[in-house]
Amino acid sequence: MTNPSPLTNESLTPSGPETDQSDGRTLLETIKGPAQFLSFWIAIALPFVHVPLLAQGLGDPAVTLTFLALLGVNVLALYVGHGYNQH
Repeated sequence: MTNPSPLTNESLTPSGPETDQSDGRTLLETIKGPAQFLSFWIAIALPFVHVPLLAQGLGDPAVTLTFLALLGVNVLALYVGHGYNQH
């Protein structure tokens, strides 16, 4: 006898570990774009914060620590945002 249902087995969505892996990849792809966008623009803007710190001088340990922390954030932002808007 034939199955009167118009649906075939191929049209049903799979359930199991295969869907979990694709969901994780989709979540990563969803986060990747905005993270690269934000990192790219942070890397563009942070050098404008460095200039006043350098003009003030790095004699004060707090200013030196702030400058080095911002420099580290800038390097990290450059690394994360380097692939933004490349197809």
